[in-house]
Amino acid sequence: MRVSSGGHTFTGAARRAQIVAATIDTIAELGYNQASFARIAARAGLSSTRLISYHFAGKDELMAAVLAEVLGELGRHMTEQVGAATDARGRLRAYITGLVGFVAGHRARMKAVMEIFLHPRGERAFYGPEEDDSTLRQLEAILRDGQERGEFRPFDTFVMAAAIQRSVDGLPFLLQTRPDLDLDVYARELATAFDLATRRAPDG
Repeated sequence: MRVSSGGHTFTGAARRAQIVAATIDTIAELGYNQASFARIAARAGLSSTRLISYHFAGKDELMAAVLAEVLGELGRHMTEQVGAATDARGRLRAYITGLVGFVAGHRARMKAVMEIFLHPRGERAFYGPEEDDSTLRQLEAILRDGQERGEFRPFDTFVMAAAIQRSVDGLPFLLQTRPDLDLDVYARELATAFDLATRRAPDG
């Protein structure tokens, strides 16, 4: 049998991907607490939960695989979106619209991610202060660059980064109560609001 460079068979990798996809759909529909191996196996069309246990040591490892899959895809998407901008104002707008756009196109995935984030595993949460700080630092870098270039007015970059990030972080929750929310409008208004909040006045 052919083996991938990572030491897993291609068949095994496909099975893992199938289980991760079924896990995402199960959590998005039923919630984290109801996402048992039995329900995931049924959704994946597996004959036994042992096929899940063969690939994942337990629920924590499976959830970590879900996060790696979705957040990896999100990271690649954001790198492409932000990297295409030529100035700080453009990167900030691309950050906001890119993140909202990803949520819009991957509602089930992002709902599953939020469900996982809200359920800690033992002493260490899946998403904690360290991960949150890392996200804010990346956004702060865009804001500081804009200030250094003279595109943005003077302001506390941490406060502004936190305000921007929190306005997007809550989007999956908003969609639970307002599933018909126009996310194109949401992204556009949010990007405009923070563009006005950060930009340097023409005479400033």
